[in-house]
Amino acid sequence: MAIEIKAPTFPESVADGTVATWHKQPGDAVKRDDLIVDIETDKVVLEVLATADGVLGAIVKNEGDTVLSDEVLGSIEAGGVAAAPAAAPQAAAAPQAAAPQAASAPAAGDDDAIGGPAARKLAEENGINLNSVKGTGKDGRVTKEDLVAAIEAKKSAPAAKPAVPAAAAAIVQSVGDRTEKRVPMTRLRAKVAERLVEAQSNMAMLTTFNEVDMTEVMALRSKYKDLFEKSHNGVRLGFMSFFVKAATEALKRFPAVNASIDGSDIVYHGYADVGVAVSSDRGLVVPVLRNAEAMSLAEIEGGIATFGKKARDGKLSMDEMTGGTFTITNGGTFGSMMSTPIVNPPQAAILGMHNILQRPMAINGQVVIRPMMYLALSYDHRLIDGKEAVTFLVTIKNLLEDPARLLLDI
Repeated sequence: MAIEIKAPTFPESVADGTVATWHKQPGDAVKRDDLIVDIETDKVVLEVLATADGVLGAIVKNEGDTVLSDEVLGSIEAGGVAAAPAAAPQAAAAPQAAAPQAASAPAAGDDDAIGGPAARKLAEENGINLNSVKGTGKDGRVTKEDLVAAIEAKKSAPAAKPAVPAAAAAIVQSVGDRTEKRVPMTRLRAKVAERLVEAQSNMAMLTTFNEVDMTEVMALRSKYKDLFEKSHNGVRLGFMSFFVKAATEALKRFPAVNASIDGSDIVYHGYADVGVAVSSDRGLVVPVLRNAEAMSLAEIEGGIATFGKKARDGKLSMDEMTGGTFTITNGGTFGSMMSTPIVNPPQAAILGMHNILQRPMAINGQVVIRPMMYLALSYDHRLIDGKEAVTFLVTIKNLLEDPARLLLDI
């Protein structure tokens, strides 16, 4: 019985997807919950799993094809689980007298290939689709010898390399005595490019800067990081949780920074869903901490660590990537000293963190060395006034330079 393999149901914000990688090929044995194929959208890579044991049948959508929600990708011929390949040598040593019988008996219930009982049994044990074997018996029937030869050929063939998504296939060209490599954009990269151009075209975007003295935060982290990790089941205390807490407190005081424009309306969100930019092999992704204003430092750090692992493994879900009322990005991880981050529409602002450098500062008439970080706030001037943006960033600066303010709500 053929069971259809279908694309996932995409949310309204995702129109379609692209077949990225088939992890099984026609004739391969599959087990329930085996990874069959990856579907790449402009947000995440979705995994399609087998819903039954059997053998992969025909592939309807090849790598690089565009698919819609619930569209048929291929099929699984439901059946028993294939035995281990170790059974092949025993089958090869079986008496040859069985071959005439295999050549004379039609395959019961098989409309696509003809083979005798011995051939069918051997094919099932080794996960081989009879359709893929050229028969030498009468009327093109597949004999046991044909199966033995196919098994030996499969064993001697070089190991198959992982399938490369069609969207990432490179074309190497010669330009005189030099070469160029042309690689099509992934859907994620193409969508990021589209949204960045859209943001700059449709927003009155400005960036304001400030600097924050990280002395107190670093001292607090250094003093309590070991105890924090022991108290919270291995969750490490980083800097990002302090910035998220400071940002959510500032968002409460300046609700326009947490708002968005919908047509001719301004939508003020009574919650802070903070997107945290995370780097992955596929590009920059922005998973969202829901209701971050109600989260503790440990919950924030744990959430970010989980997002980072999922991003590296390509396991982020669509729900984790959608929404968000404000975004924080940390270019300092890669050594950036200053940047102007681009707002992620329909959000109204984004906070950019940078690397921490020891710099001479004038404090109380004295030149002292302090760990300093430049902060950048890019914002939509249609919604946020300059004074509001500057005061918002100063609030974050003050909260970080005196973390006790976060506890005292002052």
